[in-house]
Amino acid sequence: MSEPQYPDQHLAIDDLLSGLRAAGEPSRLRLLALLARSELTVKDATAILGQSQPRISRHLKLLAEAGLVRRYPEGSWVFYRLSEDAAGDLARDLVARLLAADPVLTADASRFDALRRAKAEEAAAYFAAKARDWDKERSLHIAEADVEAAMLRALGDRPFQSFLDLGTGTGRLLELFADRYTTALGVDASHDMLTVARAKLSELGLTRAQVRHGDIYALNVPAGSFDVVAVHQVLHFLDDPARALAEAARVLRPGGRLIIVDFAPHDLEFLREAHAHRRLGFSREQMARWLEGLDLDVELVTDLSPAGADGSKLTVTLWLARDPRIITDLPLVDLTREVA
Repeated sequence: MSEPQYPDQHLAIDDLLSGLRAAGEPSRLRLLALLARSELTVKDATAILGQSQPRISRHLKLLAEAGLVRRYPEGSWVFYRLSEDAAGDLARDLVARLLAADPVLTADASRFDALRRAKAEEAAAYFAAKARDWDKERSLHIAEADVEAAMLRALGDRPFQSFLDLGTGTGRLLELFADRYTTALGVDASHDMLTVARAKLSELGLTRAQVRHGDIYALNVPAGSFDVVAVHQVLHFLDDPARALAEAARVLRPGGRLIIVDFAPHDLEFLREAHAHRRLGFSREQMARWLEGLDLDVELVTDLSPAGADGSKLTVTLWLARDPRIITDLPLVDLTREVA
């Protein structure tokens, strides 16, 4: 006799009870509340909950065994996030019923925000120190000319109206696509990077492009504003790449395209400490899950492998996705206007 098949949104009795038992403990419920906000490492959770690493590892192990969370090893780190199936939905339902003003959860949220700020400041300090030679440093990984050529081919020769470069750095992409767009905006969290970018744009006379200080997780522009959004060698620095991609998708116009360039999975651990990398690359499967979850159609995936096999350089992957909504006659967006 074959086992019964259950709809994705439902759980068998044993699975439901397993999930409830796993969640029915104060520390594990606190962990679920945090994971509903963002994925975490054991180190992150240890700092927030103030418990020992073995104890946090044990709690996360029980939650994973019950299917409420999933673990994603990446080099010497393991990231935990809520499952994307019915068990994960159960966890989200439980968290949604918690009192937001509960003092324990409020304290956890405060420590979570402080940890995220500290990581952002660490990355900002790194960028500030590297601002003037950032373009040169990128070339150490793979020939930037090859990456740029692949990006130009992926987007084709047809011009487009509006372009957004997330994590614009020194503004190189604003220069690269200058003959394709009518207006462009580069956003970056580093004031030092923006100083360099502004100087370059002025030198090149690119008055149709501007740069702005901003948060990649909360862009201060209207939804549906851009025909093309680029995220070039940025995601591996972020604590929550999926959240940044969701924000990029939000500002795409119907029919708009999202182009992503980042490293394929690798095991160069020194990049975490020496270069502030949070992620050791992204697999095709992981990126496909994120993009499809945002209702974007993946149109192109291509690997740009380095010459030779000495392991000193990294493979770069390019993804091109499109918003499948039908293009309508939308008014042009004033890129200088910020959302109140």
